[in-house]
Amino acid sequence: MSSGSIDAVPRTTPRRRRRWVWWLVAAVMIVVTAVTATAVGAYVKLAGNVKHIEVGAEDLGTRPVKVATKAMNVLVVGSDQRNGKNAKYGRFAGERTDTIMLAHISPKRDNAMVISFPRDSMVQLPACRARQGLPGQQPHIGMINESFNSGGITCTWKTIEALTGIHIDHFVKVDFTGFKGMVDAIGGVEVCVPEPIDDTRALLRLPAGRQTLKGEQALGYVRARYSLGDGSDIGRIQRQQMFIASMVKKVMSGETLTDPTKLYGFLDAATKSVTTDPGLTPGVVKDLATSARGLAAGQIHFITTPWRYSLTHPGRVEWVEPLSTQLFKIVASDKPIADTGIKGGQAKVARSKIHVEVRNGTWRSGLATSVAAVLEERGYHIAKIGDTARKPYPKTTIAYSPKGATKAPTLSRDLVSSAGRLVPAATTGRLVLTIGDDWQGLKELNKAGAGGLESFDATNDSCASA
Repeated sequence: MSSGSIDAVPRTTPRRRRRWVWWLVAAVMIVVTAVTATAVGAYVKLAGNVKHIEVGAEDLGTRPVKVATKAMNVLVVGSDQRNGKNAKYGRFAGERTDTIMLAHISPKRDNAMVISFPRDSMVQLPACRARQGLPGQQPHIGMINESFNSGGITCTWKTIEALTGIHIDHFVKVDFTGFKGMVDAIGGVEVCVPEPIDDTRALLRLPAGRQTLKGEQALGYVRARYSLGDGSDIGRIQRQQMFIASMVKKVMSGETLTDPTKLYGFLDAATKSVTTDPGLTPGVVKDLATSARGLAAGQIHFITTPWRYSLTHPGRVEWVEPLSTQLFKIVASDKPIADTGIKGGQAKVARSKIHVEVRNGTWRSGLATSVAAVLEERGYHIAKIGDTARKPYPKTTIAYSPKGATKAPTLSRDLVSSAGRLVPAATTGRLVLTIGDDWQGLKELNKAGAGGLESFDATNDSCASA
């Protein structure tokens, strides 16, 4: 048997890397609104703001066949480069990305889908050659954002194509200084804050309630992690998606589109912060924007790749199969996601659908019975109660088969401390909880929870959802 350790509630290791969200704004908003900046002088100025990085075919290797040939797939990443104006957010050498998205724009330009990939996803990373001072990457299982650190945008492009089977046409990379400018250019973005925020890491202090955030506040809001919600990276992804939806709605409203000064200011800030491949020329953007003129906010959908907490890589997440592969195939072939049964975000199994066998691995008499009673109160089905053949067990473990892989994280998150152990040869969907000497009980119920988001569109009202 192989074994792996896991905490009861996996937590992301604190690090200085941050997740960014403005990529989407650049990729979708420029596409949708650039058509209005048709004056020659403005057009030339905006085009001149954009920087380019060449992505060679020799670096991408064997690529997926493009199924929906007239669709456009844009890889969007955020640059976390801490120098110059960005130094006050902390210092580290080089450039990193902690948010990766894929924007799919339909052939008829009448709808768009934006897929978010959780930063802590453990995936199979492909080989990438060393280039431009970066070391390159050997094939291995690792976090999805390693590719950018190892091989830059080219390696990230190759990684996403390899994982999804979706042919990528272009990329957009945006830094967070430009993000602040975009928010300020449209007069701020409205959000709802459920409770006061005082986050020194994100340089953010906000009262509770509905309010409009300007650039610096908005940056802190999408950067904040430990002071909001459950402190998880996944919780931050959800908040960022809500922020984008609110920003998209404002940019596409008459308030922005009919105000040449405000619109130009937004596009000027966006393009100054953007780096793309040379193929994403001003002409391509203008043609795409022209054809997408009728695209409404309700036709821009956001979804997070289906995921679950990993029991073999504590503090990390894994993509749920076959749902993830099905999602990628739907996007690649430009099929509607409605009525497919695919939900984005965290794949959670209800306690009522989980059967648990409880074994006492300690010398504490009656412990298995009392633990089983509490589990039953929470909705679990207790299949059996007993003692282990040998005692004592030093550590509390949850043994599960491949069929129980989606169920084990639910039980694990209810326990203060436990380890996961996959039993590959087992065929039962039942979980086996062995109570060890390190038993610390169950965590208090969190009624609010921080579950994953299903698909939602850009008309979403974050205040109504608060």
